[in-house]
Amino acid sequence: MDDKTRGIELISSMLPVSRESVGKLDAYAALVRKWQPAQNLVAPKTLDEIWVRHIADSVQIHAARPEARYWIDMGSGAGFPGLVTAILLDDLGEDYRVNLIESNGRKGSFLKTVARELGLKVVVHGDRIESVLENWSDPVDAFSARALASFDKLCGFIHPHISESCVGVFHKGRDFDRELSEASVRWNVDLVQQSSRTDPDARVVILRRLSPKNA
Repeated sequence: MDDKTRGIELISSMLPVSRESVGKLDAYAALVRKWQPAQNLVAPKTLDEIWVRHIADSVQIHAARPEARYWIDMGSGAGFPGLVTAILLDDLGEDYRVNLIESNGRKGSFLKTVARELGLKVVVHGDRIESVLENWSDPVDAFSARALASFDKLCGFIHPHISESCVGVFHKGRDFDRELSEASVRWNVDLVQQSSRTDPDARVVILRRLSPKNA
């Protein structure tokens, strides 16, 4: 089974996906390959496994919180998972918006190109995460991040915004138990962990409540 077929099967096992969404995901993958030589968007050794290692892996974020319509993706890089979330939301025919925070100008240009060519409701913020979130007042249902920072640092970014109606959904690897222990020194957390569908050593963490200790 080739990478694309396996990736689509994995995606379909997580949520319904239309032919139109598959077409947009395919166009996105083609743009990553086109820009890769100049931008080094993903680890070169993973390019031939883009459907499983990056696209299906990213779908887990939306699948963990399918009702969320307003997202902030931090440290978006090549757009995994933020652009994948936008592609899946675009298929629903409802209002949505995905904000991508990426301080690297060249990667930001790539994100804008994909959003424009695929007609996605995406806003790219070319600044540091702290600066973008400092005075954030627009609606937000969920935050996402993939391979960005420690759990403690992620909590620091988003703690003013987490509430009953807003969660954090993060990819985490085999070191998450250690990260959680370190973060628990500073934070009270309520979270759920789901096993990754694409990596046996990874998990998807849904942060439902968050408050600083000794506040």
